[in-house]
Formats: sequence, structure tokens, C-alpha cells
Amino acid sequence: MSHEPATPPFTYPDVGATAGEFPPGYHQFRLRRRIGTGRVLFEEAGAQILAYRMQKGTGIFRGATTATAENGTDLTVFLGVGSLGITAPCRVVYILDEPNRRGFAYGTLPGHPEIGEELFAVEYDPTDDSVYGVVAAFSRPGTWYTRLGGPVVRLIQHWFANRYINTIRPQ
Repeated sequence: MSHEPATPPFTYPDVGATAGEFPPGYHQFRLRRRIGTGRVLFEEAGAQILAYRMQKGTGIFRGATTATAENGTDLTVFLGVGSLGITAPCRVVYILDEPNRRGFAYGTLPGHPEIGEELFAVEYDPTDDSVYGVVAAFSRPGTWYTRLGGPVVRLIQHWFANRYINTIRPQ
């Protein structure tokens, strides 16, 4: 008999779907923005993303069970203003470690106000040496207050996606 605490399940059945076609029944969001050029920038930005730079740079990161993103890492982000808000639990679903794509996706756990998954990545285009920051998600409200917030919640999501990408842009 194991005395390990039970791992909470994801709050949605479509685990890993940000790696392909997004499932129906969710708000879907994709932002891909050029951040510069060069393989060096791609490598640096990929390492930053895996070290939670997007979350840390926007001030929402609260903690993770590993120093860099790994499959199964549990992490928490804080959604709110000042001391008013909630700590939202997530778990890393997969790691992207391809020649021209790096990053990770996490999915929501019980206690998160949304239900769904979000991808944080960087892509390198060898045809013109361009580097792109990518944030993609599918989600739906998980609480009464996110349902009530409707369009405002979506505007906040878009605002955060732009801020995430700004954290990995060269200064």
C-alpha cells in the first residue's frame, strides 16, 4: 500500500491537445509573434521558457516542483491584483524539444478558475532565420466568476499572451 498523496487529475479530458488540433467546446486562442532573428536567440528563448521566464516575467509565477519544466511538474500561478486573487494549480503536460520548436504546455488542475491547456513556446524559421514567440490555449470557464467575466476574461488572456512573449524578447 502506497502512502504517496494522490495526484489530482486534470480538469479536462483533452490532455495534450495543444500539440495538435484543439478540441471543440472551448475558447481557442493562438498568438505567434516575431521576436527577432538567429539560432542563438531561439536557443536562449527556449531555455528561458523552460525556466518559467514567461510566468516569472509577468509576476504570476508562485512555484513549481522542478527548477525547469518537465513532464508532470506541478506549478502554481497567481491570478489577481495585489493580494486579491487566487493561486491556480497547473501541471506540465508535455515538453517541446524539437530542432525548431521549444517550450512546454500545462493543463489545469482542480482549483484553477479555467478548464483547459496552454502552450508556451518559441519557434525558429530556418528559411529566413526568424524567431517567434508562441502562446496558444484552449479553455472554458471553470468557476461562476470566470463564466460571469466572459469577454473580460478573454481580453485578459490576450493581454497576458502579449506580455508572456515580451518577456523573451531581446532588450
